[in-house]
Amino acid sequence: MFRKTTFQSGLRLVTEKLEGTKAVTVLVLVGAGSRYENQELRGISHFLEHMFFKGAERFTDTKEVSEAIDSVGGEFNAFTGKEYAGYYVKVASENLEVACDVLADMLINSKFKQEEIEKERGVILEEYNMYQDTPMYQIGWNFENLVFGDQPLGWDQIGTKELIRSVNHDDFVKYKAKLYTPDNTVIAVVGNVDHKQVVELIGKYFEMEAGEKAYEFKAIENMDGGKLYLKEKKTEQAHIAVGFPGYKEDHKDHWALKLLSVILGGNMSSRMFLGVREAKGLSYYIHTSTDNYMDGGVIVTNAGVDLLRIDEAIEGVINEYRRVKEENVPAAELKKAKSYLKGKMVLSLEDSEEFAHLLAKYELLHGTVRDPEEIMKLIDKVTVEDVRRVAEDLFQEDKMKLAVIGPYDDRERFLKLLKY
Repeated sequence: MFRKTTFQSGLRLVTEKLEGTKAVTVLVLVGAGSRYENQELRGISHFLEHMFFKGAERFTDTKEVSEAIDSVGGEFNAFTGKEYAGYYVKVASENLEVACDVLADMLINSKFKQEEIEKERGVILEEYNMYQDTPMYQIGWNFENLVFGDQPLGWDQIGTKELIRSVNHDDFVKYKAKLYTPDNTVIAVVGNVDHKQVVELIGKYFEMEAGEKAYEFKAIENMDGGKLYLKEKKTEQAHIAVGFPGYKEDHKDHWALKLLSVILGGNMSSRMFLGVREAKGLSYYIHTSTDNYMDGGVIVTNAGVDLLRIDEAIEGVINEYRRVKEENVPAAELKKAKSYLKGKMVLSLEDSEEFAHLLAKYELLHGTVRDPEEIMKLIDKVTVEDVRRVAEDLFQEDKMKLAVIGPYDDRERFLKLLKY
C-alpha cells in the first residue's frame, strides 16, 4: 500500500514497499513538459532535461554523474513528455541514498554552463535529425498535430532548430525557476524500502527553495489541425496513422476507450493485426493506441505498409473502425481484452520504475494516487454497451484524420479515402 508525505515546502513524496524485489527506483516528476512552452520557447523543456546531467555542485560534470550511478551498477535516465518531465535512478536497495544524492544535486544545483550548452546543441540537433529520418517516430507527432493543431499540445517535444541553436544559460535559469518548484514536483520511491527512512533521505537531500509554480499550461483552444498530413519522402515502406480525437485523462469512459484500443490493435490477436496484417499481408507493424492528456486525447492506428497497396491498407484500417462502431463487440472478445490489459499492468508493475511512474503521474496530475487494484476494478466494470457507445461517439466520419509519410504528392488521392 502506498504512503504519502507532503513536506513543508510543498514537495510531495509517495512510496510503495515491494518486498519481492531488491531494487528501488527513485523517480522525480515535474510539471514542466512541452505544453508549458510558447512558440519562442519550443524545445526548452527537452533541452533542459539534457542539461541537468551536465554537472552541479557535488557531481560537477557528466562523468561524475555517470560514475556515481555506474559505480553501484545502477540505471538512470530522463524523459520529457507534453505535461511533465521525469528523472529517475534505479539501484539496489542498499544504494538508495546514492540515488537521492545524485538526483537532488542534478535538479537543485545544476549550473547550466554555457560551454556545456554549446556542446549539447549538436547532440540535440542530431536527435532532431534522427526523428526526422525515422518515420515510425515522426508519424505519431504528425498525427497529434492534425488533432490539436498549431498550439503546444500539437507540437513535438524536440522543438525547433531555432531554439536549439539559440537558447542560453539565462533562459534555462528562468524557465527552471518558474516550473521546478516544490509544489510542482512529486518524488516516487518504489522498492523494498521503509517510508520513514525515505522521508528522512528526501528531507536531507531535496532542500528546495520555497516558491510556487509560476503558471499553468494553456487549455486547448482550437482542436483542429486539418484532416490530412502528407509528407513526401523517399521510403521503402509507407507509414500511416489513421484515427480520431479521443478523451481527456479523467473522462468517465477512459477505460472503455483503452479496452477499445486493445480490441482494435493492442496485440497480435487484435482486429487490425489479424485483418490488415495477417489476412491481407498489407503491413509489417500495426498497432492501435491512445494518448490522454488533461483536456484532450487521441486514438490512432499506426502502420508501416506496402508502398503499392497503401490505399488498400488505409481502407482496411478504416473498415475495422467502422465495424466496431456498427456492431457490438462480442462479450468474449471484451473479456479477453480486459484480461490482457490487467495482465500487462501486473507485469509492468513488477518493475519498480513503472510502478513509480504510475504513482507519481497520478499524484502530480490529479493530486491523488490511484491504487492498481482500483484501476483493475474500473476495467472490470466496462460493458459491451460502453465500448459501443464510445466507438459511436468518437469514430465519426467527419472527425477522421490521416497522416502519411512516403513517396506520394497527391493529397486528393488520400482525402478521398477518408470515409466509411
